[in-house]
Amino acid sequence: MDDRSIKNDEISLKDLIEKGKEYFDYLYSQWKIIALAVIIGACSGIAYSLIKKPVYTATLSFALEDEKVGGGLGGALGLASTFGLDVGGNGGSIFTGSNLPELFKSRSMVEKTLLSPVNINGKVISFAEMYIQNNEWRKQWGKEPKLENIQFSPGKTREEFTRVHDSILGSIYENLSKGELSVSQKDKKISIITMEVSSTNELFSKKFCEALAKQVGKFYIDTKSKKARLNMNILERQTDSIRGELNESITGVAVANDNTFNLNPALNVRRAPSLRRQVDVQANTAILTELVKQSELAKVTLRKETPLIQVIDEPVFPLKKERFGKIKGIVLGGFLAGFLIVLFLIVRKIFRAL
Repeated sequence: MDDRSIKNDEISLKDLIEKGKEYFDYLYSQWKIIALAVIIGACSGIAYSLIKKPVYTATLSFALEDEKVGGGLGGALGLASTFGLDVGGNGGSIFTGSNLPELFKSRSMVEKTLLSPVNINGKVISFAEMYIQNNEWRKQWGKEPKLENIQFSPGKTREEFTRVHDSILGSIYENLSKGELSVSQKDKKISIITMEVSSTNELFSKKFCEALAKQVGKFYIDTKSKKARLNMNILERQTDSIRGELNESITGVAVANDNTFNLNPALNVRRAPSLRRQVDVQANTAILTELVKQSELAKVTLRKETPLIQVIDEPVFPLKKERFGKIKGIVLGGFLAGFLIVLFLIVRKIFRAL
């Protein structure tokens, strides 16, 4: 049994070698077809490398500044809280860690940037319109009546757009999010974030990268400092109101003193309005003093929270260019065509043998 098993194994291995030799001889006999396919594939690769537009990548890096309120200011904030006043604090924590890169890639931020204006050769258009022109989408829309007159004018809001506008914006966002736009943070311990925008238009890559960083920075600042800004505005309104009341009280004291000038000492009741006005002046003075302190404290807090994003490296011309090289086209095109023709010939021989 063991001898027969070994013999069968030897026979099967021998058959396998013979079969491989048979296919090799067959492919060798078809070398002209294979060589022609490889040449056609190499030529196609060269043609693709000439047609394929180069991709320009704009890179922008920035550091996130996230100062925490502490020390003497923290003690002052604690004192302010005893008066029932909230002058801001550690707002905007939703943007810590990996949340900020996701904010850059969010549809809301990207679409707002796409609808923002950009000056191209003296003409102001939107980034969405520039993207459509770069990719020559209007040539594809020529046979679609509903797309023929679609325009993305800068300054328009989403409420003014139709369903078709929203669909086109969604397509642009999908293209950007699938690889044309990338935001990364090399290390969570390092607060430096890098953003890259790639396109076949060098100017679009640079301008859109800068505009998106500006848009997100504005949203980031407004959101994180919103609480401190609201409290500061409230304190300023209260300060102005109390200052007006104090001025009226001072005027009232003067009027009451004029009415009691050379008054008979026996008629002290006539001095009551003047005394009441003086009490109002003292009370409003104390309140105004405290409100002024809290208002200045709120301004300090707002100033500490405002500078949140610091750009380190901006994209500059010439941008990094990636091109599909001719040698790469020859190698890939020739290899792919050769592989496919060999596969085709083998499959054809197998079917003929059946």
